[in-house]
Amino acid sequence: MNWAEEVVLVTGGTGSFGRKFVEIMLREYHPRRLVIFSRDELKQHDMRCSGFDHPSLRYFIGDVRDAGRLQRAFSGVTVAVHAAALKQVPACEYNPFEAIQTNIMGGRNVIDAAIDQGVGRILALSTDKAVNPINLYGATKLCAEKMFVQANAYAGEQQTRFSCARYGNVVGSRGSVIPVFQQQRKRGRITITDPRMTRFWLTLEHGVRFVIRSIEQMHGGEIFVPKIPSMRLVDLAEAVAPGCLVEYIGIRAGEKLHEVLVSEDEARNAVESDEMYIIQPSHPWWKPGNWVHARELPQGFRYTSDSNEQWLSHEQLQELIEPGAAAKARVPA
Repeated sequence: MNWAEEVVLVTGGTGSFGRKFVEIMLREYHPRRLVIFSRDELKQHDMRCSGFDHPSLRYFIGDVRDAGRLQRAFSGVTVAVHAAALKQVPACEYNPFEAIQTNIMGGRNVIDAAIDQGVGRILALSTDKAVNPINLYGATKLCAEKMFVQANAYAGEQQTRFSCARYGNVVGSRGSVIPVFQQQRKRGRITITDPRMTRFWLTLEHGVRFVIRSIEQMHGGEIFVPKIPSMRLVDLAEAVAPGCLVEYIGIRAGEKLHEVLVSEDEARNAVESDEMYIIQPSHPWWKPGNWVHARELPQGFRYTSDSNEQWLSHEQLQELIEPGAAAKARVPA
Protein backbone atom coordinates (compact mmCIF):
# COMPACT_ATOMS: atom_id res chain seq x y z
CA MET A 1 0.00 0.00 0.00
CA ASN A 2 1.07 3.53 -0.74
CA TRP A 3 -0.60 5.38 2.12
CA ALA A 4 0.19 8.75 0.53
CA GLU A 5 -2.42 7.98 -2.12
CA GLU A 6 -5.11 6.79 0.31
CA VAL A 7 -8.10 8.62 1.75
CA VAL A 8 -8.46 7.21 5.27
CA LEU A 9 -11.44 7.45 7.63
CA VAL A 10 -11.58 6.37 11.27
CA THR A 11 -14.90 6.10 13.11
CA GLY A 12 -14.68 6.99 16.78
CA GLY A 13 -11.73 9.13 15.76
CA THR A 14 -11.66 11.23 18.94
CA GLY A 15 -11.32 8.21 21.24
CA SER A 16 -8.09 6.81 22.68
CA PHE A 17 -7.39 4.61 19.66
CA GLY A 18 -8.48 7.24 17.15
CA ARG A 19 -6.18 9.95 18.49
CA LYS A 20 -3.13 7.67 18.49
CA PHE A 21 -4.03 6.35 15.03
CA VAL A 22 -4.30 9.90 13.65
CA GLU A 23 -1.02 10.88 15.32
CA ILE A 24 0.91 7.98 13.76
CA MET A 25 -0.78 8.40 10.37
CA LEU A 26 0.17 12.08 10.18
CA ARG A 27 3.71 11.58 11.44
CA GLU A 28 4.71 8.50 9.42
CA TYR A 29 2.25 7.61 6.64
CA HIS A 30 0.97 10.98 5.32
CA PRO A 31 -2.35 9.92 3.73
CA ARG A 32 -3.81 12.20 1.10
CA ARG A 33 -6.81 12.87 3.34
CA LEU A 34 -7.61 11.69 6.87
CA VAL A 35 -11.21 11.88 8.08
CA ILE A 36 -12.08 11.86 11.79
CA PHE A 37 -15.66 10.67 12.16
CA SER A 38 -17.22 11.02 15.63
CA ARG A 39 -20.38 12.31 17.27
CA ASP A 40 -18.95 14.69 19.91
CA GLU A 41 -18.20 18.16 18.54
CA LEU A 42 -16.48 19.23 21.79
CA LYS A 43 -13.98 16.38 21.57
CA GLN A 44 -13.32 17.28 17.94
CA HIS A 45 -12.74 20.91 18.96
CA ASP A 46 -10.42 19.88 21.79
CA MET A 47 -8.53 17.53 19.46
CA ARG A 48 -8.03 20.29 16.91
CA CYS A 49 -6.88 22.74 19.59
CA SER A 50 -4.40 20.21 21.00
CA GLY A 51 -2.45 20.22 17.74
CA PHE A 52 -4.38 17.92 15.40
CA ASP A 53 -4.86 20.61 12.76
CA HIS A 54 -3.01 19.27 9.73
CA PRO A 55 -4.18 20.38 6.23
CA SER A 56 -5.03 16.77 5.32
CA LEU A 57 -7.39 16.37 8.32
CA ARG A 58 -11.16 16.57 8.03
CA TYR A 59 -13.44 16.57 11.09
CA PHE A 60 -16.77 14.98 10.32
CA ILE A 61 -19.53 15.07 12.95
CA GLY A 62 -21.77 12.03 12.76
CA ASP A 63 -23.00 8.89 14.51
CA VAL A 64 -22.57 5.35 13.18
CA ARG A 65 -26.26 4.90 13.93
CA ASP A 66 -27.01 7.43 11.17
CA ALA A 67 -26.78 5.46 7.91
CA GLY A 68 -27.24 8.52 5.69
CA ARG A 69 -24.46 10.45 7.38
CA LEU A 70 -22.09 7.50 6.96
CA GLN A 71 -22.91 7.35 3.25
CA ARG A 72 -21.86 11.00 2.92
CA ALA A 73 -18.74 10.56 5.07
CA PHE A 74 -17.52 7.50 3.13
CA SER A 75 -17.68 9.25 -0.25
CA GLY A 76 -14.19 9.07 -1.77
CA VAL A 77 -12.75 7.06 1.13
CA THR A 78 -10.40 4.20 0.20
CA VAL A 79 -9.45 2.81 3.66
CA ALA A 80 -11.56 2.81 6.84
CA VAL A 81 -10.95 1.78 10.45
CA HIS A 82 -14.11 1.16 12.47
CA ALA A 83 -13.26 1.97 16.08
CA ALA A 84 -16.55 3.53 17.26
CA ALA A 85 -18.27 1.48 19.98
CA LEU A 86 -19.92 1.50 23.36
CA LYS A 87 -17.34 -0.46 25.36
CA GLN A 88 -17.93 0.11 29.08
CA VAL A 89 -19.14 -3.29 30.30
CA PRO A 90 -21.44 -2.02 33.13
CA ALA A 91 -22.95 0.66 30.89
CA CYS A 92 -23.69 -1.88 28.15
CA GLU A 93 -25.31 -4.21 30.71
CA TYR A 94 -27.55 -1.41 32.01
CA ASN A 95 -28.34 -0.02 28.53
CA PRO A 96 -28.51 -3.11 26.30
CA PHE A 97 -30.60 -1.53 23.53
CA GLU A 98 -28.08 1.32 23.20
CA ALA A 99 -25.15 -1.10 23.00
CA ILE A 100 -26.92 -3.09 20.28
CA GLN A 101 -27.82 0.06 18.32
CA THR A 102 -24.21 1.27 18.27
CA ASN A 103 -22.11 -1.89 18.21
CA ILE A 104 -24.29 -4.06 15.97
CA MET A 105 -26.62 -1.82 13.95
CA GLY A 106 -23.90 0.84 13.70
CA GLY A 107 -21.58 -1.86 12.33
CA ARG A 108 -24.18 -2.77 9.73
CA ASN A 109 -24.41 0.88 8.66
CA VAL A 110 -20.63 1.04 8.27
CA ILE A 111 -20.69 -2.10 6.11
CA ASP A 112 -23.51 -0.82 3.89
CA ALA A 113 -21.86 2.58 3.42
CA ALA A 114 -18.48 1.02 2.64
CA ILE A 115 -19.95 -1.26 -0.05
CA ASP A 116 -22.15 1.46 -1.53
CA GLN A 117 -19.30 3.97 -1.69
CA GLY A 118 -16.70 1.50 -2.96
CA VAL A 119 -14.27 1.72 -0.04
CA GLY A 120 -11.32 -0.59 -0.66
CA ARG A 121 -10.39 -1.92 2.78
CA ILE A 122 -12.24 -1.76 6.10
CA LEU A 123 -10.88 -3.13 9.34
CA ALA A 124 -13.07 -3.29 12.47
CA LEU A 125 -11.68 -3.32 16.01
CA SER A 126 -12.76 -6.16 18.26
CA THR A 127 -11.88 -7.44 21.72
CA ASP A 128 -10.95 -10.59 23.63
CA LYS A 129 -14.38 -10.29 25.26
CA ALA A 130 -15.92 -11.38 21.93
CA VAL A 131 -14.59 -14.92 22.48
CA ASN A 132 -17.07 -17.04 24.44
CA PRO A 133 -18.80 -13.84 25.65
CA ILE A 134 -20.40 -13.64 29.09
CA ASN A 135 -21.42 -9.97 28.95
CA LEU A 136 -23.43 -7.92 26.47
CA TYR A 137 -20.45 -5.90 25.28
CA GLY A 138 -18.65 -9.10 24.28
CA ALA A 139 -21.81 -10.45 22.65
CA THR A 140 -22.24 -7.32 20.53
CA LYS A 141 -18.61 -7.49 19.46
CA LEU A 142 -19.02 -11.17 18.52
CA CYS A 143 -21.97 -10.21 16.33
CA ALA A 144 -19.95 -7.37 14.81
CA GLU A 145 -17.09 -9.75 13.98
CA LYS A 146 -19.50 -12.15 12.27
CA MET A 147 -21.01 -9.31 10.25
CA PHE A 148 -17.68 -7.88 9.10
CA VAL A 149 -16.32 -11.26 8.06
CA GLN A 150 -19.44 -12.18 6.12
CA ALA A 151 -19.67 -8.67 4.62
CA ASN A 152 -17.12 -9.90 2.09
CA ALA A 153 -19.87 -12.08 0.61
CA TYR A 154 -22.19 -9.05 0.41
CA ALA A 155 -19.48 -7.12 -1.45
CA GLY A 156 -19.25 -9.97 -3.99
CA GLU A 157 -17.02 -9.19 -6.97
CA GLN A 158 -16.66 -5.59 -5.84
CA GLN A 159 -13.18 -4.75 -4.51
CA THR A 160 -14.43 -3.77 -1.02
CA ARG A 161 -12.89 -6.07 1.61
CA PHE A 162 -13.54 -6.40 5.35
CA SER A 163 -11.44 -7.83 8.20
CA CYS A 164 -11.17 -7.51 11.99
CA ALA A 165 -8.40 -6.97 14.54
CA ARG A 166 -8.98 -8.57 17.95
CA TYR A 167 -6.79 -7.77 20.94
CA GLY A 168 -6.85 -7.38 24.73
CA ASN A 169 -6.69 -4.62 27.32
CA VAL A 170 -4.95 -1.42 26.29
CA VAL A 171 -2.70 0.59 28.60
CA GLY A 172 -3.91 4.19 28.77
CA SER A 173 -7.29 3.65 27.14
CA ARG A 174 -10.53 4.79 28.70
CA GLY A 175 -11.75 2.10 31.08
CA SER A 176 -8.26 0.88 31.98
CA VAL A 177 -7.88 -0.35 35.55
CA ILE A 178 -4.67 1.65 36.03
CA PRO A 179 -6.38 5.00 36.78
CA VAL A 180 -8.62 3.17 39.28
CA PHE A 181 -5.58 1.77 41.11
CA GLN A 182 -3.88 5.17 41.03
CA GLN A 183 -6.92 6.81 42.61
CA GLN A 184 -7.25 4.08 45.25
CA ARG A 185 -3.55 4.41 46.05
CA LYS A 186 -4.23 7.76 47.70
CA ARG A 187 -6.20 6.07 50.47
CA GLY A 188 -3.69 3.24 50.91
CA ARG A 189 -6.12 0.45 49.94
CA ILE A 190 -6.89 -1.05 46.54
CA THR A 191 -9.53 -3.54 45.45
CA ILE A 192 -8.95 -6.61 43.25
CA THR A 193 -11.68 -8.98 42.19
CA ASP A 194 -9.65 -12.21 42.36
CA PRO A 195 -5.92 -12.87 43.00
CA ARG A 196 -5.82 -15.44 40.15
CA MET A 197 -7.10 -13.02 37.48
CA THR A 198 -4.96 -12.54 34.35
CA ARG A 199 -5.33 -10.30 31.33
CA PHE A 200 -3.73 -9.72 27.94
CA TRP A 201 -2.02 -6.35 27.80
CA LEU A 202 -0.62 -4.06 25.11
CA THR A 203 0.11 -0.39 24.62
CA LEU A 204 -2.03 1.95 22.56
CA GLU A 205 0.79 2.45 20.06
CA HIS A 206 1.26 -1.32 19.70
CA GLY A 207 -2.47 -1.67 19.00
CA VAL A 208 -2.45 1.07 16.36
CA ARG A 209 0.61 -0.30 14.58
CA PHE A 210 -0.89 -3.78 14.60
CA VAL A 211 -4.06 -2.42 12.97
CA ILE A 212 -2.02 -0.66 10.28
CA ARG A 213 -0.05 -3.84 9.51
CA SER A 214 -3.29 -5.84 9.40
CA ILE A 215 -4.79 -3.44 6.86
CA GLU A 216 -1.69 -3.74 4.70
CA GLN A 217 -1.79 -7.56 4.75
CA MET A 218 -5.51 -8.34 4.73
CA HIS A 219 -7.18 -10.33 1.94
CA GLY A 220 -10.63 -9.81 3.45
CA GLY A 221 -12.31 -12.07 5.99
CA GLU A 222 -9.49 -12.57 8.50
CA ILE A 223 -9.59 -11.90 12.22
CA PHE A 224 -6.08 -10.77 13.16
CA VAL A 225 -4.86 -11.50 16.71
CA PRO A 226 -1.50 -10.12 17.91
CA LYS A 227 0.92 -12.13 20.02
CA ILE A 228 0.97 -10.01 23.17
CA PRO A 229 2.04 -10.55 26.79
CA SER A 230 -0.15 -11.38 29.77
CA MET A 231 -0.07 -9.88 33.24
CA ARG A 232 -1.46 -10.85 36.63
CA LEU A 233 -3.73 -8.27 38.17
CA VAL A 234 -1.97 -8.61 41.51
CA ASP A 235 1.37 -7.84 39.80
CA LEU A 236 -0.13 -4.76 38.17
CA ALA A 237 -1.52 -3.59 41.51
CA GLU A 238 1.90 -3.99 43.14
CA ALA A 239 3.52 -1.99 40.33
CA VAL A 240 0.96 0.83 40.56
CA ALA A 241 0.49 0.93 44.34
CA PRO A 242 3.38 -0.78 46.14
CA GLY A 243 2.80 -1.31 49.83
CA CYS A 244 -0.95 -0.67 49.74
CA LEU A 245 -3.39 -3.02 51.41
CA VAL A 246 -5.26 -5.26 48.95
CA GLU A 247 -8.93 -6.11 49.38
CA TYR A 248 -10.37 -8.98 47.32
CA ILE A 249 -13.99 -8.27 46.45
CA GLY A 250 -14.89 -11.22 44.18
CA ILE A 251 -15.50 -11.41 40.44
CA ARG A 252 -18.32 -9.15 39.29
CA ALA A 253 -21.08 -10.03 36.85
CA GLY A 254 -19.80 -10.07 33.28
CA GLU A 255 -16.14 -10.64 34.23
CA LYS A 256 -13.94 -13.63 33.42
CA LEU A 257 -11.09 -15.02 35.48
CA HIS A 258 -8.93 -15.28 32.34
CA GLU A 259 -9.39 -13.94 28.82
CA VAL A 260 -9.28 -15.85 25.52
CA LEU A 261 -8.07 -14.40 22.23
CA VAL A 262 -8.24 -17.59 20.13
CA SER A 263 -10.58 -20.36 21.19
CA GLU A 264 -9.90 -24.04 20.55
CA ASP A 265 -12.68 -24.16 17.96
CA GLU A 266 -11.34 -21.09 16.13
CA ALA A 267 -7.80 -22.50 16.17
CA ARG A 268 -8.83 -25.22 13.71
CA ASN A 269 -9.21 -22.50 11.06
CA ALA A 270 -6.30 -20.38 12.26
CA VAL A 271 -2.65 -20.07 11.25
CA GLU A 272 0.23 -18.16 12.79
CA SER A 273 3.09 -15.94 11.72
CA ASP A 274 5.90 -14.64 13.89
CA GLU A 275 3.85 -11.75 15.25
CA MET A 276 0.21 -12.79 15.01
CA TYR A 277 -2.48 -15.44 14.68
CA ILE A 278 -4.81 -15.24 11.68
CA ILE A 279 -8.29 -16.73 12.08
CA GLN A 280 -9.47 -17.59 8.60
CA PRO A 281 -13.15 -17.64 7.65
CA SER A 282 -14.80 -20.98 7.00
CA HIS A 283 -16.85 -19.77 4.03
CA PRO A 284 -16.88 -20.90 0.38
CA TRP A 285 -15.56 -17.56 -0.89
CA TRP A 286 -12.31 -17.82 1.12
CA LYS A 287 -9.20 -18.81 -0.85
CA PRO A 288 -7.10 -21.33 1.13
CA GLY A 289 -3.90 -20.06 -0.51
CA ASN A 290 -4.24 -16.57 0.97
CA TRP A 291 -1.94 -17.37 3.91
CA VAL A 292 -0.03 -20.30 2.43
CA HIS A 293 3.25 -19.24 4.10
CA ALA A 294 1.76 -19.12 7.61
CA ARG A 295 2.05 -22.07 9.98
CA GLU A 296 -0.81 -24.30 11.12
CA LEU A 297 -1.59 -24.44 14.84
CA PRO A 298 -1.20 -27.67 16.86
CA GLN A 299 -4.22 -29.81 17.72
CA GLY A 300 -6.13 -28.46 20.73
CA PHE A 301 -4.40 -25.07 20.68
CA ARG A 302 -6.04 -22.11 22.45
CA TYR A 303 -4.61 -18.69 23.20
CA THR A 304 -5.53 -17.67 26.74
CA SER A 305 -4.14 -15.10 29.15
CA ASP A 306 -3.31 -17.68 31.85
CA SER A 307 -1.44 -20.10 29.55
CA ASN A 308 0.46 -17.47 27.60
CA GLU A 309 4.21 -17.90 27.06
CA GLN A 310 4.85 -14.15 27.39
CA TRP A 311 4.48 -12.44 30.80
CA LEU A 312 5.16 -8.87 31.83
CA SER A 313 7.73 -8.50 34.57
CA HIS A 314 7.45 -6.00 37.43
CA GLU A 315 9.86 -3.64 35.65
CA GLN A 316 7.95 -3.90 32.37
CA LEU A 317 4.68 -3.13 34.13
CA GLN A 318 6.24 -0.08 35.75
CA GLU A 319 7.54 1.06 32.37
CA LEU A 320 4.08 0.72 30.83
CA ILE A 321 2.46 2.66 33.66
CA GLU A 322 5.06 5.42 33.76
CA PRO A 323 7.68 5.39 30.97
CA GLY A 324 11.13 5.93 32.44
CA ALA A 325 10.08 5.02 35.99
CA ALA A 326 11.93 1.69 36.06
CA ALA A 327 15.16 3.31 34.84
CA LYS A 328 14.92 6.03 37.47
CA ALA A 329 14.45 3.44 40.20
CA ARG A 330 17.75 1.77 39.23
CA VAL A 331 19.75 5.01 39.45
CA PRO A 332 21.50 5.28 42.88
CA ALA A 333 20.65 8.32 44.97
